[in-house]
Amino acid sequence: MNYAIAIDYLKNADPILGQLMDRIGACQLSQHELEGDLFFCLSRSILHQQLSTKVANIIHARFLQLYPDTKFPTARDILNTPDEVFRNIGISRPKISYLKDLARHAIDGLPTLEELEVLDDEEIIKILTQVKGIGRWTVQMLLIFRLQRWDVLPVDDLGVRAGIRQLYNLEALPDRKTTEAFGKKWQPYCSIASWYLWRSLELKLVT
Repeated sequence: MNYAIAIDYLKNADPILGQLMDRIGACQLSQHELEGDLFFCLSRSILHQQLSTKVANIIHARFLQLYPDTKFPTARDILNTPDEVFRNIGISRPKISYLKDLARHAIDGLPTLEELEVLDDEEIIKILTQVKGIGRWTVQMLLIFRLQRWDVLPVDDLGVRAGIRQLYNLEALPDRKTTEAFGKKWQPYCSIASWYLWRSLELKLVT
């Protein structure tokens, strides 16, 4: 994936962000691309909600191990699995209900990734947030990491807001309106800017 045009644009539009980008180096957003079909991606997202990456990865691995005969369970597999089996591997009751609601939507006709490709971001968000437990942020992660949309700004993402706070020396976490104001400078490459903000926290490059 060639991000050269986006990188040049962002550096010119926001020199402070540009300095951060120089320190981090090449954008590797495409290396974090999610795998699997829509059902796989949304199931994984549900399991990862409100957990650290380490804990979420462990629970997701246990989840997949429940179905040793397939790479990933089908919607029918999920619906046929007793709740207690999910509870025993650390999945909370709300998330179990979300998984099963997702499975019911899949059986009723969840769109394919290919069908989503031709829709704009807001249309995709409107369709997928009909599933219980799938909110705007979850769909935005799908847009960035699976559908490779370059202009998504997850204004409710704590990492993005914390990155903005540190990079621009704000006294407190920016609210939604302030985050959106920063995003206007980054359009049409908000996804790339968000990736650099996430990396700045992970690598502790911002002081």
